[in-house]
Amino acid sequence: MEHAVSQTNPNSTWANLRGSWLTNLLMMVLIRLGAAIVPGISSEASWTLTNLVYNTSTFLMFHWVTGIPFDLNQNEYEGLTLWEQFDNGEQFTPTKKYLTALPIGLFLVSTHYTHYDLTTFAINLASVLVVLIAKLPAMHKVRIFGINKSHTD
Repeated sequence: MEHAVSQTNPNSTWANLRGSWLTNLLMMVLIRLGAAIVPGISSEASWTLTNLVYNTSTFLMFHWVTGIPFDLNQNEYEGLTLWEQFDNGEQFTPTKKYLTALPIGLFLVSTHYTHYDLTTFAINLASVLVVLIAKLPAMHKVRIFGINKSHTD
């Protein structure tokens, strides 16, 4: 039995919805609130933790996991990360710009609230650079040291 090829990718089309944009901001706020209520963690540490948790989780979700959890499109998306699937691989779309601006904004806010401390600045900068480098058009379909390589490559 043949499957009909769908023109849309249900694995990635959700990212273009404004609700998912708001959800990203809400996740940042919830991570920050969760870190802030932990006893013994300073405000500076909770901002750095927020930055690390958000960047790590979005890196894993957008740039590490490959494939699609649906049996459609004749495995067209099998070897692609979610970031590569967004907007059919087109670069600099509004969604990709927004998802690129979020970690930058979080980095700037966390740097401010850590009072420009050199150690936390270095940690936050390293975190945001990893996420931003993965989003560069030059990194499209690039697999380094076998990282996020699908089983079909």
